Amino acid sequence: MSTQFDPVTFAVVKNAMDSIVDEVAYTVIRTARSEIVKDVMDYSAAICDRHGRMVAQAKTIALHLGAIPEAMEAVQARYGNDLNPGDAVVVNDPYQGGMHLPDIFMFVPFFYGGALEGYCVVICHHTDVGGRVPGSNASDSTEIYQEGLRIPVLKLYEGGKVNDTLERIIAQNVRLPDRVLGDLKAQYAATQVGVRELTALFDRYGRDDTRAYLNELLDYAERLTREEIRKWPKGTFHFTDYIDDDGLSPEPIPIQVALTVHEDYVSADYTGSSPQVRAAINSTLSYTKSCTYLSVRCALKGDVPNNAGVFRCIEVRVPEGSVLNPLPPSAVAARALTGYRVFDAMLGALAQVVPDRIPAAGEGGNTVVCLSGMSDENKPYIIVDMICGAWGARPASDGIEAITNASQNLSNTPVETLEAQHPVRVEAYELVEDSCGAGEFRGGLGIRRSYRVLAPNALLQLRADRMKFSPYGLAGGGPASPARNLLRQGDEITDLPSKVGMTIARNDVVTHIQPGGGGFGDPLVRDFERIRQDVWNHKLTAAFVLEHYKVVVDPATGEIDVPSTAALRAKLLAKAA
Repeated sequence: MSTQFDPVTFAVVKNAMDSIVDEVAYTVIRTARSEIVKDVMDYSAAICDRHGRMVAQAKTIALHLGAIPEAMEAVQARYGNDLNPGDAVVVNDPYQGGMHLPDIFMFVPFFYGGALEGYCVVICHHTDVGGRVPGSNASDSTEIYQEGLRIPVLKLYEGGKVNDTLERIIAQNVRLPDRVLGDLKAQYAATQVGVRELTALFDRYGRDDTRAYLNELLDYAERLTREEIRKWPKGTFHFTDYIDDDGLSPEPIPIQVALTVHEDYVSADYTGSSPQVRAAINSTLSYTKSCTYLSVRCALKGDVPNNAGVFRCIEVRVPEGSVLNPLPPSAVAARALTGYRVFDAMLGALAQVVPDRIPAAGEGGNTVVCLSGMSDENKPYIIVDMICGAWGARPASDGIEAITNASQNLSNTPVETLEAQHPVRVEAYELVEDSCGAGEFRGGLGIRRSYRVLAPNALLQLRADRMKFSPYGLAGGGPASPARNLLRQGDEITDLPSKVGMTIARNDVVTHIQPGGGGFGDPLVRDFERIRQDVWNHKLTAAFVLEHYKVVVDPATGEIDVPSTAALRAKLLAKAA
C-alpha cells in the first residue's frame, strides 16, 4: 500500500464498501416480487466511483459484474452531466453493454455536496420482458427482435419520480407486469439504501479522503493481481471446450482460448472459436469479458479485492462476428450457456498455469427449465427454474453437490415455492448415483429434477448442454456422465435433445438429469474409506467403484473386500507391465 494511506483506515473503508454493497443486495432479496430474484437469486449489486469504475461488488452473480464497465460507458455517453439526485437509468440492450434482455441494469447516481461521487448498480433477471415466448429466454430465437422489449439507455426515475411513459410501455409489453414492475421497484429501493450508506461514509471521512481511499482500493487490487501474475509460469496455454450444438443445427460449437501469461498481466485470445450461430446462444462481448475476468479472479488468492482494479491486468481479444462477439441483430437470450463454456475453457487453460488451484469441470452451468401457460383458473403463469448441480473435483477434495456452478451464486428453487405458486408438481429432486467423474477426488453428483404439468397444457422451453461433451476431468481424473432430458407421456418415455421448445399436455412429466462434475487425480489412489462411504451413502454403486477404482465392495454392507481388491490391482499392474 502507498505510504500516504493509513492501513487501518484503508481496511475500514474497504470493509465498509463491502458491507454497503451487500446491504444493497439484501434489500433486493427482501423486496423483490419474483421467485427468480428472491429464491433463485439471479441478481447482482455493485458500487462504482464517480468515474464509473466498479469499486465494490456484492456476493451475488459474479458473471454479471464484469459487464458493468461497458454498460456504464453507454450510460455516461447518453447522459453525461445530465444526471441528478433521485434519477435511475435503466438499460437491457445487449448491444449497449447489456447481456440479454431479461437482465435489466439500473444505475442510480450518488451525489454528495452537489457533486456526482458514484453510482449504485443493481442488475435483476426479470421473469418476462415480452417477445415471442414467455420468459423471454428461448434458445431457438434467431434475431434479437424476437426476444422481447429492448430498452436503450433511458431514465426510469427522474428526481425520484417514475417516468410514467416508460413504465407503461414496459407494463404493456410483458406478460406478468406486477412481477416485473415490482422487481424494478425493488431495484430502485435497494439503490436508495446504497445512496444513504455512501452518504454516511462520505460524512465520516470527507469527500477528498474518501475519493483517495476509493482510488487506492482499485490500485491495491491491481498491485496484488500483478504481483501474483509475476509468479506464474510465462507462456501461452491453449484449451478448447465445446457446446453440444445450438439447437437448430447439430454441429458442435468450439470455444477456443489461448491464454498468455505476460510479465504482470494476462491476455485471453478467443480466435478460433465458432462464428456466431443462428440460435440465441451467442454471447455479447461484455458478457464474454465478464466470464474471462471471473475466471482469472478465481485463480487468484482470496484476499484480492473484487473490483475493477483486477480488470486492468486482463486483456481480452474476441473476433467480431464470433459466437463470443456477435453482430446485431443476432439473438443472445440464452447467452449464459456460452458464458459457462467460456468459464470452463478458461479454467482448462488456467489449470496448466496454477494446477493446484483449479477444479475439474463442473456440470456445465445451470439448466433452465421454463414452463408457461394458463392455469385452470385462466391465469397466466411462467416458471423459470434454474437447476444448479455440481462442482468438479478440486485438487485436494471432492466436488460439491446440489450447489451453484462456480461461476454463479444462484440457488435451486425450493420445491414448495414452485408447487405453491404454479400448476406443477415436482416428482423428483435428487442426486444421481454414479454421475460423477472418478479420480483421487471425485466430482460432485448431478441432479435429477422432474416436473408434472397440472394445467391444460404448457409451453416447455428447456436449455441444457453437456450431452455430447461431458464435463472434463483433470490430472488423470475421469469425465462425468452426460446430461439427459426425458419426457414421459402416459407409459411412453422419450429422450429429448439438449435444447427444447414444444407444447406438452396435462400430466406429462419432464425430467432433466444433469451431469456431475469431472474427477481430479488418479482414481487408483483414492482413499478406501472415501470409497466405502460413497457406496454406503448410495452415491456410488459397487459396479462403478469396481470399474473405475478397481475396488471390490459388498453392495449389501458397503464393506471393501481388501484381499480381492489387492489381487485385482496386482493383476492389472502385471498386465500393464
